[in-house]
Formats: sequence, structure tokens, C-alpha cells
Amino acid sequence: MGGTDVTDGWDWRQPGGTPAPAGRPVPGSPPQGAGGGSSPWWSDALADPWRDPYAPAAVVVPAVPADAGGEPEPVTDPDAPHRPGFRQVVLISLITALLAGSLGSALTYALVRGGGAVPTLGAQSGQAPALAQRKPESLAGVAEKVLPSVVTVRVASLGGTSEGSGFVVSADGHIVTNDHVVSGGPGKATVIFNDGSTAPGTVVGQDPESDIAVIKVARTGLKPVEFGDSDALAVGDPVLAIGSPLSLANTVTAGIVSALDRTMQAGEPGGPTRYYAAIQTDAAVNHGNSGGPLVDSAGRVVGVNSTIKSLVADGQEAGNIGLAFAIPINQAKRVTEDIIGTGRARRTVIGAQVGGTGVTGGGVRLNAVEPAGPAAAAGLRTGDVVLRLDGHPLTDPTDLVALVRKYAPGSVVAVEYRRGSSRQNASVTLAADAK
Repeated sequence: MGGTDVTDGWDWRQPGGTPAPAGRPVPGSPPQGAGGGSSPWWSDALADPWRDPYAPAAVVVPAVPADAGGEPEPVTDPDAPHRPGFRQVVLISLITALLAGSLGSALTYALVRGGGAVPTLGAQSGQAPALAQRKPESLAGVAEKVLPSVVTVRVASLGGTSEGSGFVVSADGHIVTNDHVVSGGPGKATVIFNDGSTAPGTVVGQDPESDIAVIKVARTGLKPVEFGDSDALAVGDPVLAIGSPLSLANTVTAGIVSALDRTMQAGEPGGPTRYYAAIQTDAAVNHGNSGGPLVDSAGRVVGVNSTIKSLVADGQEAGNIGLAFAIPINQAKRVTEDIIGTGRARRTVIGAQVGGTGVTGGGVRLNAVEPAGPAAAAGLRTGDVVLRLDGHPLTDPTDLVALVRKYAPGSVVAVEYRRGSSRQNASVTLAADAK
């Protein structure tokens, strides 16, 4: 062969054309000790152009010495069970965790869905409770019915801005509020509706003694309230007070009728004295609720929130302690109709003047009786002590004035009185004053 390998056409010589040194295997020749025949370990590396031309091209397995003796090296059976390696342990653990998670999710889903053998938890509920259904007679239903008719009233004056509440009483824009909300103002007001829109308003008229005023806005299509019957109320009836306490518009509070015909004499120093036989309630009422509606469980207005009692000293801010008072709607509606119709309200009178203090043993003494007045026409005289008016006991002069104002002119009331040591009864037809 002359040291030349013709298998791939390359001449494997040392640089300068020197043949491979003696003693080194010539590429392509059988390895030494291979027995001259082709070896089963013969390599095809001769075809690799990058191989070392002086490296042997065959793997030589040395023969086992004849005298080695002993047992042959054991051969491991690839099918025999063996201890898993680290990588296999990690892989098995990961698969186990995934299977466990899937199984847990399936069991949880089955539990939530009530499927499989998992029992149904809890009793089957029937029809939803009335409050959850928000039926029209529920508190939420009543509030939803009345709120669109309730407004906030703001009056700007030299002394600052007065804010109160009110409610729509006619579709063409008449609104009822308290007289003390608009008193001291220029006869103008800003009305803020439930939806946040505003409109300028003009004071149509006001009655300081009954604490009722009427405002008119130039807007049509309004939703007026539904009137109830304040004479049909009973102590313990549920009521809602709606308004803007402390400028918090559209506020609804709940309570009950705590008392009826609670005679009130109220007013600011230097201002008019207000008399009315009020509805007492424990519904939370605060500054800003004045003029807002007090409604019954059917969403009908039964009173106009007007004043509260508090434990604070004069000059301090009063807050709710569960003693709030509303003008009966029967009286407020009558005054409102008078104001809209004539611009002023009629005042109901009995035709007598009362003393400044009560009488020992109860009752109210008549200091003077008008000759042509209702009391004189019923036979009452100066000095008589009125014990009851239409069944209501009297203990203070305020009681007689406030209860008389509750009734409309022309109403007939029963009067029980004492003259000397005898008790007598009379029917008095109340009248309107001459103003």
C-alpha cells in the first residue's frame, strides 16, 4: 500500500512528503493482534476527514488471560427490577402531586355541586323572606315609592344659607316645607330633586304659627306624594322619616309612632310661637330633616317633620335622641290648601283666652270668653276650667291652643269643663279667626 490510503482520496503523509514513521499503524490496516482477519469491532472512522491519521482505526479488546480463573464478570439483566435514580424519583413525585391535585379538585367540585355520595348540606329554603323580595309594603318598597317626591330646600339670606327638606304635593310644582326653613329669606329658594337636578323656587305663602310653607317651582310632570290620614294613626305604627339631615340628601330612617297629640309650643327667640298637636316618633331626625315627610307603612305622608327634643344646652347643636315631632298631615294639608288658594292660612280658634299657668288638679282656666265666639255660643263663661277637649285631657294652656289648631274651622268638638264644683259638657263649633 506504500502508506497511502486511497479510501477517501487523501494522502496521509507527514509534512514534506515523509511517510508515516515505522512502528505506527497505517490507517486502514487491521489492528495488531487482530488475527489478520476482519474484526467485529472494526471502525468506519476512516471516512471521517477530521480524524487523526495516526490514531488506530479499531477498538482492540484485550484477550482474557488463560490463567485469570475465577468466575466471569456478572452481567446485569436489563429486565430485572432496580432502584430508581434521582431523576426518576423527581418525575414520579411530580406526577403524583398532579394526580392528587386533580383528584382533590374533582372531590371539591362534587361536594359543591352536591354530586356523588356527598350529602346536601343545609335545609332547602322556601320562598325568600318579604324583606329580601322588597315588596311594596316593605321598608325598602316604601322608601322606593316616596323618595322621588322628596326634595332638599336651600334658602340663601344675609345670615347664611338655611337648608331643610320638603316634598312634592302637586304635579305642577307645589312643594311643602317648614316655615322655619324659608323664614328670614328673600322669598326665593333652590330646590334639589331626588335625581340631583335643581330648580329655582318661589315662596307662595307661609304660616308661621303652624310652621308650614309652600314653594312653587316652574316644572311639570312631578310625582306628588300620597296623603294618609293622621287621625287614623295609632301608637306603635311603623313610620319612615325621609329628608336631608346634615345635608345628607335622600336619607331614610325608620321608627314607630311613639305618641299622638303631643302638644308643642316652639319657636326661636323673638320669632313667632308655633302651636301644634304633634306626632311623636323615635325615627332618627336631625337638622335638615325639617319639612320632610313622615310616612306610614303604605308610603302615605302622615306628618311633616318639624322639631326634635335634645339634652344640649341653649346655643349648642342638638342631635337625635329618639324624640322627634311632626305636624299631622291633616292639619298641614289644610293649611297648604289655604295658602295655595288664598295666599294665607286660616287659623282655627275657640273664641276664648286662657291663663298663663295650669290649674291645680288639672284643666285650663278661661280668662276671657269672646261674646260672639264659639265658646260663648256653647255656653262657656269666663272662669270656667276646661278639663278635656274631644277626650284629650288638658293640663297646660298650650294644650288647649295646640289641640284647637289641629281641627279645621267648622269642626264640632266635645268640651268637658268645671264651673265651681260641678262638671258640665258642651259641644263647641270651632271657627276661623277674623284675620
